Amino acid sequence: MSMGILGRLRRFWRDQAGNATVEFAITFPAIITIMLSGLELGFVSLQQSMLERAVDMTVRDIRLGTGTAPQHDDIRDMICNRSAFIPDCTSSLRLEMIQVDPRNWSDIPTVPDCTDKSEEVSPVRNFVNGQENELMVLRACAKIDPVFPTTGLGKNMVKDEYGQYALTATTVFVQEPR
Repeated sequence: MSMGILGRLRRFWRDQAGNATVEFAITFPAIITIMLSGLELGFVSLQQSMLERAVDMTVRDIRLGTGTAPQHDDIRDMICNRSAFIPDCTSSLRLEMIQVDPRNWSDIPTVPDCTDKSEEVSPVRNFVNGQENELMVLRACAKIDPVFPTTGLGKNMVKDEYGQYALTATTVFVQEPR
């Protein structure tokens, strides 16, 4: 009786039928995770580059548009019109414009001021239109939902309580004389 069971176990151990299934079951989750992480990274890179490009183009318009002083909502709308791949841009984008004295330097806050859907809406933290020849720092922060929030890169990104990650773009410019 015991030889019959041992013989069957030896035959089962030596049998190679189903090897491809075992390899597939082991490697498939890893390959799918890498593929979805690559797609997530592509979307993050695309959104980041579009945000930076939109901020740069808007700041160029501000610098060259002498005699005008666009307000927060105007600048936000100009950035949102130029950044095509940021969903719901007008409600997810937050701007900070900080006047900096280059002769008496003080650091700007290291943590960007971003919107957070889990918190109460707060007014603009710091937005000061510069006078002529003043150094200004403009920082834009957009909150984005991950495409694959439970897999790979989307799961491991730093997110707020609402499950969104922050993209920031910072630029510095001097307000042209009027």
